[in-house]
Amino acid sequence: MSTQHIYATHVQWKSEKIGNLTSDGFSEIEVATPVDFGGHEGIWSPEHLFVASANVCFMTTFLALAPKFGLKFHSFDSDAIGKVEKVEGKGFEVTEIMLKPKVVIEDSKDEAKALKVLAKSEKYCLISNSMKSEILMEPEVIVPFF
Repeated sequence: MSTQHIYATHVQWKSEKIGNLTSDGFSEIEVATPVDFGGHEGIWSPEHLFVASANVCFMTTFLALAPKFGLKFHSFDSDAIGKVEKVEGKGFEVTEIMLKPKVVIEDSKDEAKALKVLAKSEKYCLISNSMKSEILMEPEVIVPFF
């Protein structure tokens, strides 16, 4: 595997505080300033995409690590909540992202293993590791009773 990878995107302003985000071979995404900053409701904002990047990377890291640890699971889903705060002398920043993954496993004996895989997923997520925001996690492991 190469030690360097390049990911290119393009954004073009359409009107008001709205633009289109594209990358070769991908569907176009409409993006805008968030409502909190005088933007538009119902359109992906940079703040949403930033938080989503951490959440998606966390999921893909989990999906890569689970088989390596022999973790069998029925489902995985995760909420991510980003906190934007005004930082003195800097303006606004995403200061924290709370990841709330939920994994449904097959057997209660795998609960510790699931928590370990979740912790390692948070530790090795390349997007989270590239952010200066604090990344927190509140994992939930569920064993269904059949």
